[in-house]
Order: sequence, then structure tokens, then C-alpha cells
Amino acid sequence: MAENEDGQEKTESATPKRREEARRKGQIPRSRDLSAAAVLMTAGVALSALGGRLGSDLHGLMSRGLSLTRDQAMDDAQLLPTLASAALDGLLACLPVLGLILLAALLAPLVLGGWSFSTEALLPQFNRLNPLAGLKRMFAMRSLVELLKALAKFGVVALIAVLVLWKDASALLALGREPTAQAIIHAVRLSGGSLILISTGMLLIAGFDVPYQLWQYAKQLKMTREEVRREMKESEGSPEIKGRIRQLQQQQARQRMMQDVPKADVIVTNPTHFAVALRYDEKRMRAPVVVAKGVDLVAARIREVATEHSVPIFEAPPLARVLYKNVDIGAEVPASVYVAVAQVLTYIFQLRTARRSGAQPPPPPVVSVTE
Repeated sequence: MAENEDGQEKTESATPKRREEARRKGQIPRSRDLSAAAVLMTAGVALSALGGRLGSDLHGLMSRGLSLTRDQAMDDAQLLPTLASAALDGLLACLPVLGLILLAALLAPLVLGGWSFSTEALLPQFNRLNPLAGLKRMFAMRSLVELLKALAKFGVVALIAVLVLWKDASALLALGREPTAQAIIHAVRLSGGSLILISTGMLLIAGFDVPYQLWQYAKQLKMTREEVRREMKESEGSPEIKGRIRQLQQQQARQRMMQDVPKADVIVTNPTHFAVALRYDEKRMRAPVVVAKGVDLVAARIREVATEHSVPIFEAPPLARVLYKNVDIGAEVPASVYVAVAQVLTYIFQLRTARRSGAQPPPPPVVSVTE
């Protein structure tokens, strides 16, 4: 079983972060046999399907090249343009086949691992210059497996090639007796059929190579339990840092909450344990909103701020407990306490009016709610 430098066994599957880092470095599963099979198969199909047109174009190109007179061949002014025109014609004739082969070479990696553009993979790795490390790689199990794969590929391809030559021996010998144009077309199509048969053997090899490459890639990225634990700690943060962040967030939330206490219309208290600040603007709000709430020390601080800014404090223990337990800061009061909250706010508004006019203050309402 694989071990790291500390001697710990790599028994854990790679985390998403480890896989992403490996991909960023250009480390992705690859099967050269799958790409080679795709390219050979595409080339064979293209030659078989487009062999007639390609053979005719090549025959015309050969005929025009062999029809040059001695004077034209010796004249530099005519020879260079003729060669350029012939090269362009040859490229245009082969372009459909070459385009399909290029497309197959680009699309084949998508089957396994996808495309990968990594600048880190281009950086020089001087550790590969170490001869001891090179010898270790040469005699590693992976090198032995690659050697066996190479021998297997050679054997399969050689066997298929011999069978193809044996099967098409008479057709190949008959090419010399055929007219030139027909012989070229026939040769191109024979080449396409041969590539198709050889690519089937490569596909057979790729069928074994792809699972092996996936297994090898997963094994290479395996992690020890300590590496997984360290990565989780780095991504989530240590408990001390997380606790400190949570404490700072709570402090900031309390500071913002205390800034809204002076804007409240009334503070409903327990009277000592709970304190809930309510605000209501009939032009902007559908229902009263809880702008601050707290228990014990926080409740005491809310009452202190309310006293400093002359915000009325109303004692209604059941209502204070219900609002504290069931309504979040910034949320509207629920419909179940509409009547009780309306009684409190009506009393507060009447109290303000009485104080401004010098009238007798109204008696406080008896507020009752079901907890």
C-alpha cells in the first residue's frame, strides 16, 4: 500500500480540493491508447469514405507533375511557382482527411479527463534530473506495466497487420496491373480498411488501459488521514479562529442592534430578564418590527440606551417573552400578538400626546398573550 514520506499509509480517497490542485498542475488521467485508437479509426474511416476523391486528386497532381517538360523543369522562374501550386493542391486534397484526424485528436481527451491547460506543467522540474530518481522510475512497477503494455500493443498490432496483409495480398499484388488512376483510388481505400482493422485492436487495448489509468490516477492522488485532517482544518479554519470570528460577528451584530434602539417607539420588558425594542411607521410598515432584543446583560444594556434617548419602557412580561422567543431582529411581529402590541403602541402614542398637551396621562393597558 502506498506510503508518504512520513511512512503513513495513503488510505483515503482524494478530496475535491486535492483533485482540483492536481488538475491545475496538469495531472489528469490520460490514455494514449484511447487517443491512438480514435485517430487510427478516424483516419481509416476518412480514407475509406473519401478515398475516391482523394485518389483522383492525387492522380491529377501526379499527372501534372510528370507532364512537365525539360525546359520547364530547368527554368527556375516556372519551377518554383509550379512546386508551390502542387504543394497547395496536395494540401487541399488531403485537407478533409487531415481535418478529421485533427478533430479526433482534439476530441479523444474529452472521453477521459477532458482538456487541461496548465502553465505549471510547463515549468522545468529539476528533480527529474536526479539519476537516482530516474533509476527508481525505470525499475518501478508502473514502468514494468508500461513495458508489458507496449509489448502487448506491438503483438496485437503486428498480428492484425499480418492478417490484413494475408487477406489483401492478392488485391495488393493486383494494383500493379490496374490503371494508374484506379490503382491509386484502390490503394487509398485498402489503406483505410487496414487502419480500421488495426484500430479495432487498439480499441481492445484501450478497453484495458482506460480502467487501469483511472485506477492509477486515483491511487496516485490518495491521501493519508493526517493530510485529510490538515486540509479540512485549513479549509474550515481552526476552532479557536472560528470561535473568535463568531465572537466578533456577534459583537458587531450587537453594536448594530444598539444603534437601532434609539429609533424604537417602545421597549417591552420582562422587566429584568428580557427586553424587546419595537418600532412602527404606519406609512412604511405593514406591522410593527422588532429592531432589537436581548436577555440579561444585553437586555440591561438595551434599557440603558433607551433611558439615555428617552425611549419609553413598558413592562409586559408575557409579551416580552413571546416576542423574544419567536421573532427575529428585523422581522414583523406575528399576527397572534397584533392585539397586544397594538395596545402597547396605542398607549405609548397617547402618552406622548398627553405629555405634549399637558393632559392627564392615560392608564396603562393590561396586556395578555398566550405563550
